[in-house]
Formats: sequence, structure tokens, C-alpha cells
Amino acid sequence: MGEKIEKSLEPLLAAPITDSELLFGKSLATFLPSIAATYIGAAIFMPLADLLTHDILGYYYYPNEKMTVILLLIIPITCMLSTQLSVVISSRVNDLRTAYHLASVILVPFATILILFNANIIPFATTNLLLISAVIAIADVVLFYVSTITFHREEILTRLE
Repeated sequence: MGEKIEKSLEPLLAAPITDSELLFGKSLATFLPSIAATYIGAAIFMPLADLLTHDILGYYYYPNEKMTVILLLIIPITCMLSTQLSVVISSRVNDLRTAYHLASVILVPFATILILFNANIIPFATTNLLLISAVIAIADVVLFYVSTITFHREEILTRLE
């Protein structure tokens, strides 16, 4: 979507690469900074949380099995899912604000899962986290496949003019 605003979309779409390479590159360019920020935040948060809670708990809470699954599986594949969804949406709409609002729909299933965990309807167990990871990974693959099928650079170029 930033390419539309910066007026750099035409050269990008005219690049001698396949649509899937273009989509993968766009996804990677969004994925890497967001995953880096997440890991930097976790690297700051977990030691500070351990420092502040060790005297109360009597042990260091982090790292633990659940946080390992969350950091190494769920966060990266969720980030990729969000990125893929944003790429698909931005290739279909012309307005940046509309793209952001439509992409925010990705929060609904994750908020629902969080509520179900907090209400103890679904146990917050490693097995459940692994199952959620598998579902998200499948959704990633399907969404990337859908995005390569629905992405038409010629159509986007004609909408720019």
C-alpha cells in the first residue's frame, strides 16, 4: 500500500519477477521489522518480569514452554498471516485507511482465542497452542496461494492511471 502513496508502484509492478516473488518480497519486507520488534520487546520484557517477580514467585517464570511456543511458532506465523492479509487487501483497495480497517479483521479470531483462554473455556496448554499454530500455518499457506491467484499486476496498473 505504501507504494501507491510514494508513487513507486509502477516500477515495482514492472519488475521482471513473478507475482509470487513480488508478493513474497512485500511480505518479507513487512514481516522482518515487525518480528524483530516483537523479539526485542520480549527480550526486554521477560528478564524484567523475572527480576520483578522472582522474590514473589520464588523462581524465574520465563522462559517457559508456553512462551517458547508462542515466540517461536505462533508469533512468526501470525505475523506472516497478518502480512499476507494486508498484501491481499492492499492489492484490492485504493485507499490506505480502508486497507488498514479491513486488515484489522485479523484481530477478531485472536481476540476470541484470548477470551476463551482467559475464561478457561479452552485450557491454556502447550498442546492447544501447538494446535492453534498448525491452524494458523495452514491459513498462511492458503492465503499465500490465494494472494498469488488473485494478484493481477496489470489490473493494478490500469487502476493507477
